[in-house]
Amino acid sequence: MSAAQGTYVYAVVAARRRPRLTRVPAGLPGTGKVHLLDAAPDLFVVVADAPLDRYGEAAINRGLADLDWVSRAAVAHEAVVEAFIGEMAVLPMKLFTIFMNDERVLAHVRADRQRIAALIARVADHQEWGIRVVLDRTRAAGAQRPNAKPGSRAAASGIAYLAHKKAQRDSTAKLATNARQTVAALYDRLSSRARDARRRTASELPMESGPLLLDAAFLVPRARAAAFQTLTAREAKSLERQGYGLTVTGPWPPYTFVQD
Repeated sequence: MSAAQGTYVYAVVAARRRPRLTRVPAGLPGTGKVHLLDAAPDLFVVVADAPLDRYGEAAINRGLADLDWVSRAAVAHEAVVEAFIGEMAVLPMKLFTIFMNDERVLAHVRADRQRIAALIARVADHQEWGIRVVLDRTRAAGAQRPNAKPGSRAAASGIAYLAHKKAQRDSTAKLATNARQTVAALYDRLSSRARDARRRTASELPMESGPLLLDAAFLVPRARAAAFQTLTAREAKSLERQGYGLTVTGPWPPYTFVQD
């Protein structure tokens, strides 16, 4: 007797024509072939059959304690979702979204049609780009270092030592202020080229070993993607001279912008 099957859901996709599945990867280990459910005209649900002994509630709860298992599943899930990035809109589902059967999936999507329509209107023909900025503390502080050194003749007296320590504190405070202002201005410039932007939690104060100053996502119209990349490349060169490192990732499905 075959194991009981559920329906694993990867994403809801809005497309002007039925998406082709020839280049879609296999998906989560042990699941069936990825296929589409027709939820409405131009609206499809990306699903696969999933054995409940591996992906039922109890099995998933056990698996959550195994970080390697979760990581493999997450990579496979995202690979399927990202295969649809070229469609009008792709709404990724959360990892381990599973229903008892196809009919339950379709009933859920149709009952949630109003919210789904609003999300599609927000992200249609847009892509997500990620921006991260880190600080090279040594390079950024190079121009601000006090001339006097603790081991010099001038620093031999107690007064000179205290003056040197105050200069160090002032330099650190100035570096922190400059870093906040720099990433805030960068975020504003990039946001002006995007439909929406979200900042994720990041350390705002310089620390040792290259702190993360900015971790943000930008929802960019597909038609403006090349211009956005050109802008970020220009910003990266400018920031590098000031001791900052900017990295760009994407394009991605709009993971950040379909979350409630």
